[in-house]
Amino acid sequence: MLPTPTRAYLYSGPMDMRRSIDGLALLIEAMLKRSPFSGEVFVFFNKNLDKVKLLWWDRNGFWLAYKRLEKGRFASFPKASELSWDELMLLLEGVDLRTQRLGIVACERVN
Repeated sequence: MLPTPTRAYLYSGPMDMRRSIDGLALLIEAMLKRSPFSGEVFVFFNKNLDKVKLLWWDRNGFWLAYKRLEKGRFASFPKASELSWDELMLLLEGVDLRTQRLGIVACERVN
């Protein structure tokens, strides 16, 4: 289970999905300047936006979640690198977080 509520940090560029836990943890420290042991969720998308990996620390080990869409793509990356729990859930459901009006997220699916 994903830790709730927490912050999620989005890696801004496309990720090679062959990276494992150790490779992603090193990237979190080097590029995001965060501790992979913080319990926060770190989010990585591939170039085609049809795959996502989530990495987080849970008391005594890492969790790695991987989702591959059979059809369609995830919405493009939001500009912010830090997401709230609700924003993360919307992003994983296919909602484009860039389309906002008056602070309300417009629910536009990409699929």
